[in-house]
Amino acid sequence: MDASFRSYAEQAVHYFDRPDERRLTRPLDVAAAWRGADLVDDAAWRFRLSPAHLSELDAALAAARSSGRPAGELRPEDFPLPSLARDIVAWREELRTGRGFLLLSGVPVERWGEEDASTFFWALGLHLGQPGAQNPDGDLLGHVVDTGEDAANPLVRLYRTSSDIAYHCDAADVVGLLCLEKAQAGGYSRIASSVTVFNEVLRRRPDLAARLFEPFALDIRNEERDGMQGWLPIPPCCFGGGQLRTFYHSDYFRSAPRHVDAPRLEGADLELLNLYDEIAVSEDVRLDMDLEPGDVQLVSNHTVIHSRTGYEDTRDARRHLLRLWLSL
Repeated sequence: MDASFRSYAEQAVHYFDRPDERRLTRPLDVAAAWRGADLVDDAAWRFRLSPAHLSELDAALAAARSSGRPAGELRPEDFPLPSLARDIVAWREELRTGRGFLLLSGVPVERWGEEDASTFFWALGLHLGQPGAQNPDGDLLGHVVDTGEDAANPLVRLYRTSSDIAYHCDAADVVGLLCLEKAQAGGYSRIASSVTVFNEVLRRRPDLAARLFEPFALDIRNEERDGMQGWLPIPPCCFGGGQLRTFYHSDYFRSAPRHVDAPRLEGADLELLNLYDEIAVSEDVRLDMDLEPGDVQLVSNHTVIHSRTGYEDTRDARRHLLRLWLSL
């Protein structure tokens, strides 16, 4: 495995190595505990590329081409970003210890085309952290498009359909999306602070909040390898070093009991999942983004949960995003 990226297993081991000191029994008042209603008109999470930045990116693409390396073998120094370096450091810290997400706009995807846009996105990931595989097959730069697969099939990964996707986290520190083309209608990216959702669960039902620190069965959806069982015990929440880190996957927690050896979801478990989803989708808590071509969304999988609304494509407007998973 090239040291420039991690395998699916290596990335998951890194991601789930979460400090776990004790159960959290009080709400957290931190930057990651935001509410979408407070951020709709806030420009602090938006960064627009300037003409000088675009000139630097064009020069970096030329340098990458002259290196003779394929995109997957590029090193950060093959894609030099001297003036953006300080911003990238700030973005990394925002993802790690701050609000947990940001939106970068103005990437000239129409002028560049898909190949150069892909090279840029991969190289940005190299500067931010370490890219990793998004499935056991080793796919590193995912294409989020509707392939026509049946969303009702429990084994289909829903990003390959046009259906709604429930709130979840991915098994990597950060997930990035670069919009190449938007849908004719719908397809909104919906995010919520998992810290805020926890605070609300704790306020409304402290008895259920404690359950978040105990394992749920997570359905692997037939991506197990080497004789693994079809589910894993994963505690949604871990608290350590003053930070609450959350892995939540509504659909995969709910479908795990299809395996005969997986624990059943008891009444309180379903009550908790329903409450968690209800809070996360509420207008006060969630933040919706209608990603435009050239937008890059970066989201922490430790402090933010994300979902997507269903969408409609046409011949002239077919939603297409590139996806990147990163370890920081």
